[in-house]
Amino acid sequence: MVALTEKTEKRLTIQQVEIAQDTTAIRSLDWDRDRFDIEFGLQNGTTYNSFVIRGNQTALVDTSHEKFRQLYFDTLTGLIKPTDIDYLIISHTEPDHSGLVKDLLQMAPEITVVGSKVAIQFLEDFVHQPFKRRIVKNGDRLDLGNGHEFEFVIAPNLHWPDTIFSFDHKTQILYTCDAFGLHYCSDSTFDEDLAAIEEDFHYYYDCLMGPNARSVLSALKRMGELKTITMIATGHGPLLSHNVEELVGRYRTWSQTQAKPETAVGIFYVSEYGYSDRLAQAIANGIAKTGVAVEIVDLGSEVDLQELRELVSRCAGIIVGLPPASGAASIQAALSTVLGSAKEKQAIGVFETGGGDDEPIDPLLSKFRNLGLITVFPAIRIKQTPTENIYKLCEEAGTDLGQWVTRDRSIKVMKSLGADLDKALGRISGGLYIITARKGDVSSAMLASWVAQASFKPLGFSIAVAKDRAIESLMQVGDRFVLNVLEEGNFQPLMKHFLKRFAPGADRFEGVRTQPAENGAPILNDALAYMECEVISRMDCGDHWAVYSTVYAGRVSKPEALTAVHHRKVGNHY
Repeated sequence: MVALTEKTEKRLTIQQVEIAQDTTAIRSLDWDRDRFDIEFGLQNGTTYNSFVIRGNQTALVDTSHEKFRQLYFDTLTGLIKPTDIDYLIISHTEPDHSGLVKDLLQMAPEITVVGSKVAIQFLEDFVHQPFKRRIVKNGDRLDLGNGHEFEFVIAPNLHWPDTIFSFDHKTQILYTCDAFGLHYCSDSTFDEDLAAIEEDFHYYYDCLMGPNARSVLSALKRMGELKTITMIATGHGPLLSHNVEELVGRYRTWSQTQAKPETAVGIFYVSEYGYSDRLAQAIANGIAKTGVAVEIVDLGSEVDLQELRELVSRCAGIIVGLPPASGAASIQAALSTVLGSAKEKQAIGVFETGGGDDEPIDPLLSKFRNLGLITVFPAIRIKQTPTENIYKLCEEAGTDLGQWVTRDRSIKVMKSLGADLDKALGRISGGLYIITARKGDVSSAMLASWVAQASFKPLGFSIAVAKDRAIESLMQVGDRFVLNVLEEGNFQPLMKHFLKRFAPGADRFEGVRTQPAENGAPILNDALAYMECEVISRMDCGDHWAVYSTVYAGRVSKPEALTAVHHRKVGNHY
């Protein structure tokens, strides 16, 4: 039986569903959320899933986002008294799943919190009150009675370092939180309509799991040691019941492909310190845009120093998030191992983590430089709580480093095109345009020539956007932007400006005359014309996205002038 509340003004609803014997899902439906962090645009909202399992004892797996406080606790208390809950299993401590943990512990302080060592440490800083705890490791079990015996699978970096999966041997349900999830809000509890969800499922993997492909493969190997999994109860989106084997198989295929690239970059940081986890994730997202494999290592966990040496030595680039200066001896030993294993001509990048006790950044960077490593982006300095602009800067820094370590491969690909085909393809010409976008405080721009009208009803056109472009994360489905048309005979100043290679986080519009469009994106005052647009869909075209957008407003400043045209002689570059 499914029970739905009435929709509120903000379209927040609760769904209560019996999904198996003694097992109830509480799904918080966030119909209108359109973005997770700056890089993750949402087309179909999202859900936050929580689960109640009753044996002789009762366990609650995860809570919900704090915006659902009233709705969630009204539903939970209708099912069970909070004081009758024996265990709260924390899959990981990201606020969208643990936002109500503090409230629950205040209602029922006798609950025992079950989680990984890192999760318990995170919670101590979050709830600011004593609580009972049980730290679990891979293979540990928790018996609720009546056949509900939970087995835990350690799954770090999916996508937080504290993640665990929980498997109920009676119902054969695996609770995975973020892994295998998707941001998709509907009344359907399960995945019966695969065609409706598979695009969002893949996009979610690309954004959150792809940068941690090797960690995905490790988790899949551990999952293989469990009995048959009949359902995956995810933290976001529909629960997987009809297509478990198919969708787990896709994770395996995508991760094997992602882990194959010859070029890899290692990111080394201490997850429980400062803002390092999300900063590292933003950098990893930027690197992943370039097709480079990312290896993420938490120096604060139990690290095998020999494996660390081998990883550092095979990486084309190294990125270090500064650990606390007063950190444990094991952290200092791991950092020394990274430094001692680095090789000449590797790329190096460093970032502060904002914990208040960071290692000095300049002496560490100098040590790497003295070893012959090459600094690819300026050191990222965190002096206050990171903003969206800081996370965008980190993403762009990651992209710059990924492009640098693959520069030889890119040249090789360009030269691989046959001469005749290269020249023939180069005869395809296009106009010259500047795409501008703004989301909150973050703005970006790019020069474009691969633009073509695609429809009359509705008025729409397509743009090819390289996956490693900085503006790509501001052109998700539902995002709005401006297409600025350059004028023949008067395009050189703007083209020259936007062709520059900007440093990570640099203001693309410094020195350029602009005015805001109704959608907030900059209109270039010296453009021939502009159009306000909305992204409707995106198609994966290998190294580019084909972005289809509709136009809803526009104006021409010089009706008699012509659009600037870009003629090429070869087709292997712009």
